[in-house]
Amino acid sequence: MTDLSRRSFEHDGIAFGCDYNPEQWDPETWDEDIALMGDAGVDLVAINIFGWSHVEPRAGDFDFARLDDVIGRLHAAGIRVNLGTGTASPPAWLTTAHPEILPMAADGTRRYHGGRQAWCPSSPDFRRAALGLVTAVANHYAQHPAVALWHVSNELGCHNALCYCDESAIAFRRWLQDKYGTLESLNAAWGTAFWSQTYGAWSEVHTPRATLSTCNPGQELDFHRFSSDELLDHYRAEAEVLRTLTDIPVTTNFMVAAHIENMDYWSWADDVDIVANDHYLDQRLAAPTMELAFAADLSRGLAQGAPWLLMEHSTGAVNWQPLNLAKMPGEMTRNSLTHVARGADGVCFFQWRASVQGSEKFHSAMLPHAGVDTDLWREMTALGATIHQLEEVAGTRVEAHAAIIFSWESWWATQTESRPSQSLGYLDQIHAAYSAIRALGITVDIVPPGACLSQYRMVVVPGLHLVGASDAKVITDWIADGGIALITFYSGTVDENDRVFTGGYTGPFREALGIRIEEFAPVEPGEVLTLSDGKRSRLWSERGRAITALTHAEFSDGPSNGHPAITSNAWGSGTAWYVATQLEPAGYQNVMAEMAAAANVRPAAVANGDFSQLEVVRRVGADHSYLFVINHADEAIAVQSQGNEIITGSPVVGHIDVPAGAVRIIREGAAV
Repeated sequence: MTDLSRRSFEHDGIAFGCDYNPEQWDPETWDEDIALMGDAGVDLVAINIFGWSHVEPRAGDFDFARLDDVIGRLHAAGIRVNLGTGTASPPAWLTTAHPEILPMAADGTRRYHGGRQAWCPSSPDFRRAALGLVTAVANHYAQHPAVALWHVSNELGCHNALCYCDESAIAFRRWLQDKYGTLESLNAAWGTAFWSQTYGAWSEVHTPRATLSTCNPGQELDFHRFSSDELLDHYRAEAEVLRTLTDIPVTTNFMVAAHIENMDYWSWADDVDIVANDHYLDQRLAAPTMELAFAADLSRGLAQGAPWLLMEHSTGAVNWQPLNLAKMPGEMTRNSLTHVARGADGVCFFQWRASVQGSEKFHSAMLPHAGVDTDLWREMTALGATIHQLEEVAGTRVEAHAAIIFSWESWWATQTESRPSQSLGYLDQIHAAYSAIRALGITVDIVPPGACLSQYRMVVVPGLHLVGASDAKVITDWIADGGIALITFYSGTVDENDRVFTGGYTGPFREALGIRIEEFAPVEPGEVLTLSDGKRSRLWSERGRAITALTHAEFSDGPSNGHPAITSNAWGSGTAWYVATQLEPAGYQNVMAEMAAAANVRPAAVANGDFSQLEVVRRVGADHSYLFVINHADEAIAVQSQGNEIITGSPVVGHIDVPAGAVRIIREGAAV
């Protein structure tokens, strides 16, 4: 039996690859594609992601001939394979034979075959059939020299994370029994004394399907936890088969992105041999490039600082946003190298050749519909050449002295139906804090509640609405030991059971902050508040009073007029800052800058431009450090540095002028 311990994904340099769907093309096209992959520098290809109906066209009847052919051709060309288990979407013969596999929405209606991920994560019939396929694929390819990585399913939970069917209810009850042990404990955790919701038998407990009124928030919170765990359990089941039969490392592609909230990837990360993420620039956001950087930093956080793999992103437009914008010239390169700057040791795209049929036919690809005589192809091949120039960067780690605490559970807890303001979103608070500190040029790690903070000088805790007392104590103890932290409004409101901390809001942070918040006073989305120091804010205010804290600014108008808006408090050897409102960007940056100066946290390099248009990140290795400079501005920016620029091969003495829209990567040290 194979050792089930974690195995490392090894690759020479930075991987450059794509998702390939050979089942959509004839063998003559395969030859053309593989030749062009060589021209582009592609060295890692993900295949068999949606291959179930092709390798198992009928139950128990496996046919690997075409897949063997494709893998053989890729191997002959020196291209490694990231091999999918093929279980992402069940074939029609399976959902026809077992319609109970199909997932159920909150309103009690089924979702049918014809899209993707049409399966319930709790279905034993689906699990049985999926593991049968995985076993066959693993047995067939266990010794194939081309296979470098196993790719379990695909974007688990993208569409089917929450299933409300009877099988899900049975599994939910088992999960609750394991967690609480007794109905008395469950009733206490959910506060079922409210609205006569008390349960007297486990059979009375169901998934939180749509109700006429608002649902029980404790039940919804636990259902989110269960659903994340149930998908993780499916991943583990497939991974166990693979690890038992092969020595090849195993992963699945996470979806760390602004619109995906249903998987708590902090609980998933230890189960993958390398953290892999899919990320697409979200043009629906006000600052899509900022969100891209945040997602990359969060992916690195999930990898605990180790290098990770960008499994999918796009060369241009995607197919699923309301307006699918093409990327501007140079934007794809900047996007890709932002991920590398922030710790990725692989850059892969969906997909290789643009599809001509199906839902994704207008999704961009490395090889566009218009072919190789295109600006997109030329930029993509130039990027491939750059990636291969960065071989020496592989394995290095990002340097960061500040951190932001992020919690999927707090995200879920703030999305309940009954809350102080429907306009307040947890991720909006995270992004606002990240944007403010990024605008100062400061690199941050993203860490979970309860993480060790000893390596950081400055920590930001935006809107950590749900927090356990022990996790809060990690933060306050770190402050007492000399740390400088910023905790923002709506933090410390409820415990892990969604039960409000009494005695004044901010709960377990209250003493360290030296304030007592008595009442929330949110405001209309369009209303602007003014603070006594001239800063402006929106969305939220609080009525409280400073106990031991120093008040830096009060509300000058609005429902909390005269109450503290920005405070700081000496706690042990450190300082705990508090902001009771959503500051506008300039004011938020001002607070962050004051904290950063006190904590001696600086940008990776000095520049003469605005850091809101400039990314400067350092990766550090045993022999060299590498300064990544990504200029999003319309004019050149000078950055202080010393060493040799890798892309152009030019020496850097004192400073480097980075052209508008360009990326420069300096191997730091004496210029040669």
